[in-house]
Amino acid sequence: MIRKEAQMPVSYEERLKNGVGVVRLSHILEVERAYGAGRLFAVSSIPPGGSIGRHRHEGDFEIYYILRGSALVTDGDGAEDTLGPGDSMVCFDGDEHSIANAGDSDLEYIAFILYSQNGIAARKRDEGGARTAERENNE
Repeated sequence: MIRKEAQMPVSYEERLKNGVGVVRLSHILEVERAYGAGRLFAVSSIPPGGSIGRHRHEGDFEIYYILRGSALVTDGDGAEDTLGPGDSMVCFDGDEHSIANAGDSDLEYIAFILYSQNGIAARKRDEGGARTAERENNE
């Protein structure tokens, strides 16, 4: 599949995870096409002064790769650092994190949220239970 930027679906999230402002997401790959590997594959853009609030990942993990701008990030221990183009951060399953635009121009980064092994196992259990309930309802 080849896809030009203009063909990628775009969504806007206001006050994402109780953050500030509006985050623009240009979806590289839709969840339905990801073969169950994850739930977000996007280029995210946060305007100056904007942020995504601190939140926890359960059953998945998130990777940031900074393309443009300056990001103030926090990790699961509450440690802060500033990231720039070429830097990355991983928030593992069970950890918390946040990201804020620390510059005076848009912050752009690639964000992937992939399912962890625990998340995959839980999804299979949930799907199996749903199929069993559906079969029982149809009998």
